[in-house]
Amino acid sequence: MKKKDPIDEARRYVDNAKTVLAEKADLDVETQSYQDPKYVRAAGNYLWLGVLQALDAVFHVRKDRRTRVAIDDYSAVIGQRDHKLLDWVNSAYLVMHLNMNYDGVQDKGICQRGVHLANDIIDRCALMYKKG
Repeated sequence: MKKKDPIDEARRYVDNAKTVLAEKADLDVETQSYQDPKYVRAAGNYLWLGVLQALDAVFHVRKDRRTRVAIDDYSAVIGQRDHKLLDWVNSAYLVMHLNMNYDGVQDKGICQRGVHLANDIIDRCALMYKKG
């Protein structure tokens, strides 16, 4: 079986998150908030998994897919190489993982910020991944 490109897989996670928000989360235009926190949580999880996929491709923090890695482990490795990326990852952790996934914050602006951060992080990782 051919090994999939981890950056392409990361982008697929983002696409899945955008699809969930667009098709299932039921946006209230007046309040600019999604009506179903279940789908906001799902989208936040997809976004965060996409970010982790891209980070793992470049930084190899996770040695085995079965091991759980703390955000501090990622931060330590990323901080040694790219401080701007570290800032984005810290923001992404807050927005995608905590606000969207755990808290189910339904604000459209928060969700859009999560998608934007995920794309920025994946794009940055893609450049590093290509360089080797």
